Amino acid sequence: MKILMVLTYYYPHWTGLTAYAGRLAEGLAARGHRVTVLTARHAPDLPAQEQLNGVEVIRLRPLFRLSRGQVMPGFVGAVQALVREHDVVQVHTPMLETALVGALAHRAGRKMVMTHHGDLTMPAGPWNQFVQLTVGGLQNLGARSADVITTHSQDYADHSEYLRPYLAKTRAIYPTFSFPCPDRESALAWRDALGLTNAPLVGFAGRFVEEKGFDYLLRAIPLVRARMPEVRLLYAGDTRVVYERFYERCRPLVEAERAHIIEVGLIRDPQRMADFYAMCDLVALPSRTDCFPSVQVEAILSGTPVVTTDIPGAREVVRVTGMGRLVMPRSPEALAEGILETLNNREAYCQPEESIRRIFSPEASIGAYESLLAGLVAG
Repeated sequence: MKILMVLTYYYPHWTGLTAYAGRLAEGLAARGHRVTVLTARHAPDLPAQEQLNGVEVIRLRPLFRLSRGQVMPGFVGAVQALVREHDVVQVHTPMLETALVGALAHRAGRKMVMTHHGDLTMPAGPWNQFVQLTVGGLQNLGARSADVITTHSQDYADHSEYLRPYLAKTRAIYPTFSFPCPDRESALAWRDALGLTNAPLVGFAGRFVEEKGFDYLLRAIPLVRARMPEVRLLYAGDTRVVYERFYERCRPLVEAERAHIIEVGLIRDPQRMADFYAMCDLVALPSRTDCFPSVQVEAILSGTPVVTTDIPGAREVVRVTGMGRLVMPRSPEALAEGILETLNNREAYCQPEESIRRIFSPEASIGAYESLLAGLVAG
């Protein structure tokens, strides 16, 4: 098949969505399909066109950024030309132009799959709420135009207000995961180098944005330290998020716990990331909303249990593996109790790596998408 994927950001932009799209694109290309990615040239030093691991990547120069989106004047012409060269189209949302892509695909006699990576939830404030309403309206048009909608779990699909009107054409497919085994010796050496040899380590990895709930973790850590004084919080990520000022709002909480927080920065190397997870005693994900945090699967593939909020989508990994604890959302007290229970009984929440890899098999996920796309091409 000739598959066109359209999304706002692609590698080297670093989010769970872009990693998901990259693994899927490369997995389909490895099976012999021609995969083209159309995306924004979000950094001026990126080439307009290149081959990446068997995938043709075409980047369009944006005129300006609108919240998390990119406005690309050449988008319509590029899509019109590319849909005629491909058999089927996949759009990764949130993306402002989803309905437009669907209309252009249908005009060319092609089917469109919309892969939904989570309902858009913006921070408080008049501008952010205007963006949420505007983008939400455009996303609804996109969902109507899609022939099939995919999302990461049936649990999320069943509880998403956005997807509820479209459940009849929604399919749940686990994300593709291809993650290295950690180097235990390197992880121990890293822990020693940080001076944390005997400290219980609570890890957090991800963007510093409101939906990830880092403020709840910052409030929970003092409660944990009151009963386990030696515990430390280990953060892997970037606090410089251009479309939110959440870090600035959390700065007093960060400064209050500065002596107990170790920041290792944004980690792009998968092996180094696996070692980070292995260095931690548990990984906490106190999300307000989340469709399917890839951090959870990466952590448990590295042998580290997770403590996460009991919300649709985010609870899927713990439910199907038993490798961690679910806690009440938006509650630092419940989060602290879950962290303490897991640290004190860590072995009870560990499962064999082989069983985890069977559940989150990249071959199964890529095969499911391959079958879905082939069915649409066949009509």
